Amino acid sequence: MSSYIIEGGRKLNGKANVSGSKNASLPIIAASILNGKVTKLYNVPDIYDIKFTLEILKILGCKIKHTKGKVVIDSSGINTQEIPDKLMREMRSSVILAGAIIGRFKKAIFSYPGDCDI
Repeated sequence: MSSYIIEGGRKLNGKANVSGSKNASLPIIAASILNGKVTKLYNVPDIYDIKFTLEILKILGCKIKHTKGKVVIDSSGINTQEIPDKLMREMRSSVILAGAIIGRFKKAIFSYPGDCDI
Protein backbone atom coordinates (compact mmCIF):
# COMPACT_ATOMS: atom_id res chain seq x y z
CA MET A 1 0.00 0.00 0.00
CA SER A 2 1.32 3.46 -0.91
CA SER A 3 1.61 6.21 1.62
CA TYR A 4 2.61 9.83 1.83
CA ILE A 5 4.86 10.99 4.63
CA ILE A 6 4.76 14.69 5.26
CA GLU A 7 7.45 16.08 7.49
CA GLY A 8 6.85 19.32 9.24
CA GLY A 9 6.73 22.99 8.98
CA ARG A 10 5.91 23.51 5.31
CA LYS A 11 2.52 24.44 3.94
CA LEU A 12 0.99 22.27 1.26
CA ASN A 13 -0.61 24.00 -1.68
CA GLY A 14 -1.88 23.12 -5.10
CA LYS A 15 -5.01 22.17 -6.91
CA ALA A 16 -6.99 18.97 -7.06
CA ASN A 17 -9.91 18.32 -9.36
CA VAL A 18 -12.74 16.50 -7.65
CA SER A 19 -15.02 14.59 -9.97
CA GLY A 20 -18.76 14.53 -9.53
CA SER A 21 -20.46 11.80 -7.55
CA LYS A 22 -22.31 8.94 -9.24
CA ASN A 23 -24.66 8.64 -6.29
CA ALA A 24 -25.58 12.31 -6.57
CA SER A 25 -25.69 12.43 -10.39
CA LEU A 26 -28.04 9.48 -11.01
CA PRO A 27 -31.01 10.84 -9.00
CA ILE A 28 -30.54 14.29 -10.53
CA ILE A 29 -30.50 12.77 -14.03
CA ALA A 30 -33.71 10.90 -13.19
CA ALA A 31 -35.28 14.12 -11.89
CA SER A 32 -34.70 15.72 -15.29
CA ILE A 33 -37.68 13.64 -16.47
CA LEU A 34 -39.92 15.65 -14.12
CA ASN A 35 -38.78 18.93 -15.64
CA GLY A 36 -40.17 18.24 -19.12
CA LYS A 37 -37.72 20.80 -20.49
CA VAL A 38 -33.95 21.20 -20.87
CA THR A 39 -31.76 20.36 -17.89
CA LYS A 40 -28.02 21.17 -17.84
CA LEU A 41 -25.74 19.30 -15.45
CA TYR A 42 -22.05 19.90 -14.83
CA ASN A 43 -19.25 17.81 -13.32
CA VAL A 44 -21.03 14.55 -14.13
CA PRO A 45 -18.64 11.57 -13.91
CA ASP A 46 -17.90 9.72 -17.16
CA ILE A 47 -18.70 6.20 -15.93
CA TYR A 48 -20.77 3.22 -17.09
CA ASP A 49 -23.79 3.83 -14.82
CA ILE A 50 -24.17 7.40 -16.08
CA LYS A 51 -23.77 6.40 -19.73
CA PHE A 52 -26.25 3.56 -19.31
CA THR A 53 -28.84 5.78 -17.60
CA LEU A 54 -28.51 8.33 -20.40
CA GLU A 55 -29.10 5.53 -22.94
CA ILE A 56 -32.35 4.63 -21.17
CA LEU A 57 -33.40 8.29 -21.34
CA LYS A 58 -32.73 8.30 -25.09
CA ILE A 59 -34.98 5.26 -25.51
CA LEU A 60 -37.71 7.04 -23.56
CA GLY A 61 -37.47 9.93 -26.04
CA CYS A 62 -35.05 12.39 -24.42
CA LYS A 63 -32.43 14.22 -26.44
CA ILE A 64 -29.00 13.97 -24.79
CA LYS A 65 -25.72 15.82 -25.29
CA HIS A 66 -22.84 14.50 -23.17
CA THR A 67 -19.40 16.10 -23.43
CA LYS A 68 -16.53 16.39 -20.92
CA GLY A 69 -18.51 16.33 -17.69
CA LYS A 70 -21.44 18.36 -19.03
CA VAL A 71 -24.78 16.69 -19.75
CA VAL A 72 -27.70 18.42 -21.43
CA ILE A 73 -31.01 16.53 -21.25
CA ASP A 74 -34.13 17.63 -23.12
CA SER A 75 -36.98 15.57 -21.66
CA SER A 76 -39.77 17.37 -23.54
CA GLY A 77 -39.95 14.59 -26.16
CA ILE A 78 -40.54 11.60 -23.90
CA ASN A 79 -42.95 9.39 -25.85
CA THR A 80 -43.17 6.25 -23.70
CA GLN A 81 -43.51 5.39 -20.05
CA GLU A 82 -42.00 1.92 -20.47
CA ILE A 83 -38.43 1.03 -19.57
CA PRO A 84 -37.53 -2.09 -21.58
CA ASP A 85 -37.02 -5.20 -19.45
CA LYS A 86 -33.52 -5.87 -20.77
CA LEU A 87 -32.35 -2.37 -19.83
CA MET A 88 -34.07 -2.38 -16.45
CA ARG A 89 -32.31 -5.61 -15.48
CA GLU A 90 -28.89 -4.30 -16.49
CA MET A 91 -28.46 -1.94 -13.55
CA ARG A 92 -30.01 -1.90 -10.08
CA SER A 93 -30.20 1.90 -9.88
CA SER A 94 -32.38 2.05 -13.01
CA VAL A 95 -35.41 1.84 -10.70
CA ILE A 96 -35.01 5.54 -9.84
CA LEU A 97 -36.15 6.37 -13.36
CA ALA A 98 -39.47 4.65 -12.71
CA GLY A 99 -40.26 7.02 -9.85
CA ALA A 100 -39.60 10.05 -12.02
CA ILE A 101 -41.73 8.67 -14.86
CA ILE A 102 -44.60 8.04 -12.42
CA GLY A 103 -44.17 11.53 -10.99
CA ARG A 104 -44.60 13.12 -14.40
CA PHE A 105 -46.98 10.78 -16.24
CA LYS A 106 -48.81 9.07 -13.33
CA LYS A 107 -47.84 5.63 -14.68
CA ALA A 108 -44.78 3.60 -15.61
CA ILE A 109 -44.12 0.12 -16.95
CA PHE A 110 -40.96 -1.60 -15.78
CA SER A 111 -39.61 -4.92 -14.50
CA TYR A 112 -37.47 -5.74 -11.50
CA PRO A 113 -34.16 -3.85 -11.51
CA GLY A 114 -30.83 -5.59 -12.13
CA ASP A 115 -29.19 -7.69 -9.41
CA CYS A 116 -32.58 -8.03 -7.71
CA ASP A 117 -33.51 -11.49 -6.43
CA ILE A 118 -36.98 -10.49 -5.21
